Amino acid sequence: QVQLVESGGGLVQAGGSLRLSCAASGRTFSTYAMGWFRQAPGKEREFVAAIRWSGGNSYYADSVKGRFTISRDNAKNTVYLQMNSLKPEDTALYYCASQRFAGSYYYEWAYQYWGQGTQVTVSS
Repeated sequence: QVQLVESGGGLVQAGGSLRLSCAASGRTFSTYAMGWFRQAPGKEREFVAAIRWSGGNSYYADSVKGRFTISRDNAKNTVYLQMNSLKPEDTALYYCASQRFAGSYYYEWAYQYWGQGTQVTVSS
């Protein structure tokens, strides 16, 4: 089992920045990739970004390319999401997830473990 705990969410004005963190514990040695998803009120959960644990290749949704950066610290078993130039439409509950096997970076079904989420609210 892998436990994931997100932090760093909050309220920020449009154009501002936030950095989310996701600390992993448990059987982290089996992690293949980690990702961030988000869910806005009344909408389905959607892919935001993902990073391969070994090698660090990263993947982004078109809506956040150039504004968000995913990174990881293997020694701390932590993945980060640096969010810049935030927009009101980025408002959502942000979830961290991890996957054990190579599958898809973009779809929820590929991830076995999920955090509880951290709220990001961007005011206009």
